[in-house]
Amino acid sequence: MTTLIIITVISTVLTILYLFVLRPWQLKWGATAIEIKRAMPGDEIVDRPTFNASRAVSINAIAENIYPWIIQMGVTRAGWYSYDFLDNLAKRSAVVILPEYQNIKIGDIVPLSPDGKQGMLVKDFKKNEWIVWWDNKGDTTWVWGIYPEGESTFRLITRVRVKYRIFSAAILFNLLIEFFDIWMMRKCMLGIKKRAENEFKIKSKKNK
Repeated sequence: MTTLIIITVISTVLTILYLFVLRPWQLKWGATAIEIKRAMPGDEIVDRPTFNASRAVSINAIAENIYPWIIQMGVTRAGWYSYDFLDNLAKRSAVVILPEYQNIKIGDIVPLSPDGKQGMLVKDFKKNEWIVWWDNKGDTTWVWGIYPEGESTFRLITRVRVKYRIFSAAILFNLLIEFFDIWMMRKCMLGIKKRAENEFKIKSKKNK
């Protein structure tokens, strides 16, 4: 009985910590209150999401140096600029812009599977401003938005909205998002920041 009580207490404490400390933090990592409340393209697709996360980072580069890194992402493409051994088949994510993945169109697949055939779909986009990916069902959206912060500084904001389906096989993927998405997303956004800023510095020096 004592062991059961201890396990129950520990489980309760961990649950409370996650729900009231870790979850609120990870759902708004880097984002301001205004950015969290700001409407973004694609918000209307997922009605009353179970998971609604807005993350943001400042990038010392112009939108034209940020957007190309986003649209070329995906397994079998440029990777995710994150933990490559986990989400890119142990292949190093690209450190240069790949021209072959820059001409996107609505309906294109953003690969998540090793064969490059399964993943999110491009729902809509506005070059150098935003792009919306979705699951083609209305249960999941992933949007990237680029907003000016200064003369040559922009805010990169990403928002993931998911409606969990408890009695569906998709719940396994939902749980991965719930507990591990923040770690991949944070690394990914910092990866984009590093690449965009390096490219911007190089181009700025060439133009002087």
